[in-house]
Amino acid sequence: MVKGKIAIRKINCSKSRQVTFFKRRTGLLKKAKELSILCDAEIGVIIFSCTGKLYDYASTSMNSVIERYNKMKQDNQQQSITAAAIQFLQTETESLNQQLRCLQECNRRLMGEELSKLGLEDLKNLENVLEMGLKNVRSRKDQIHMEEMRELKRKVDDVEQENVQLRKKLRVVGRDHRESDGEFFAETSCNKERSKMSSQAIPYEDDMPERIVLQLSLQPKPYLLDVQKAASG
Repeated sequence: MVKGKIAIRKINCSKSRQVTFFKRRTGLLKKAKELSILCDAEIGVIIFSCTGKLYDYASTSMNSVIERYNKMKQDNQQQSITAAAIQFLQTETESLNQQLRCLQECNRRLMGEELSKLGLEDLKNLENVLEMGLKNVRSRKDQIHMEEMRELKRKVDDVEQENVQLRKKLRVVGRDHRESDGEFFAETSCNKERSKMSSQAIPYEDDMPERIVLQLSLQPKPYLLDVQKAASG
């Protein structure tokens, strides 16, 4: 008699559920063992019954199987994350490339190139954009000119103020110099006057004439007598 297929759903009868669990658990563990032997596979099976009992099978060691499982799971997650990141980067790169192509095309049109594909309305829009851009450029240029003029005026004012200060310092220095020269000339004149007066009052020894002292001798000298005798003879 051929067994009919049973529906895969929860068995309500607890006794029938226990019998089915025992049979299928035994068959599952047997198949796992056979698979590990035939195919040289590392297999670990963990079963918890509805009553909370633990049944397990490991071809090598349950700890090594669980450790290998966790490692492989992490690697798979990283690979998934890497694959998702690569996909995102590829999508983002394609979007950026598309934007770059659009910008290059707009730039060429602003330079007056590749206008053959544009219609009348597109050309009018391009003309408005260029006029607006030219207006902004001129406004910015005028602003820069005004800023430069203000800066130059500030520098001129600083130089003039510095010149005023220097002129004041020169006037003060000139006045002090003239006063010091006047005192010097007055002192020199006074010294000259004092020297003149002292020279008139007390003459120097070098300026005094030499005195000639004449001494009259009453007794004639012997050689004078000889001279007189020769003259009378």
